[in-house]
Amino acid sequence: MKNKKLIIIISIISVVAALSAALTAFFIVKDKQKKDDEELMEYLDNSIE
Repeated sequence: MKNKKLIIIISIISVVAALSAALTAFFIVKDKQKKDDEELMEYLDNSIE
């Protein structure tokens, strides 16, 4: 019985850690993409002038 509870607790912690890592990676990629888009727009604006 104790082993089942321990396995469930470890599973829950693992799922939470995996979701946190996935969300962090998602937001980092989105932020980098946004910065790249801004740099590209700035470059295009400057090259037109």
